[in-house]
Amino acid sequence: MEKIRHCEAEGQSSHAQLTEKGVGQAAELAGFFGDMVINHIISSPYLRAIQSIERVAEREDIDIVVDDRLAERILSTEVLPDWLEKLKATFDDIDLKFDRGESSREAMHRIVSVVEDIFKSDSDNTLLVTHGNLMSLLLMNYLPDFGFEQWKSLSNPDVFLLKSANGEITIDRLWVG
Repeated sequence: MEKIRHCEAEGQSSHAQLTEKGVGQAAELAGFFGDMVINHIISSPYLRAIQSIERVAEREDIDIVVDDRLAERILSTEVLPDWLEKLKATFDDIDLKFDRGESSREAMHRIVSVVEDIFKSDSDNTLLVTHGNLMSLLLMNYLPDFGFEQWKSLSNPDVFLLKSANGEITIDRLWVG
């Protein structure tokens, strides 16, 4: 299963579109997956995630299945001028939660449940499209040393391959945008 972080977008709202650069990245991403067999695509409901993978879906004649569990994590519903410091704190304390936000543990549980559902299914070659913070929490679940600094090094887009064999999960980074 490939795990994809969306391409560059105009903002953080659920309706933010890809930038001109992001549209070009989506074309590159489609080329990257050109020789791969893809059976399923599951995406965050956010427009930027769907736009990042729709060329692949069209080429493969696959419907994009939207799964709300892949939506970006809500750090807080309040504007946080020091949001980066607050985000870092949630990597250090995964149960830390801000005003009407989601803790790292809660968000991690959400995305891990998607991955576990796929691993339990007969589905091969599934693409998951999500967001940087949520992707980093998935990686942290399987790679305990993955933290805030590694989150900062993620690119738009970014692609990781997750495989499950004999109860072992392996992760390889396939793309650095």
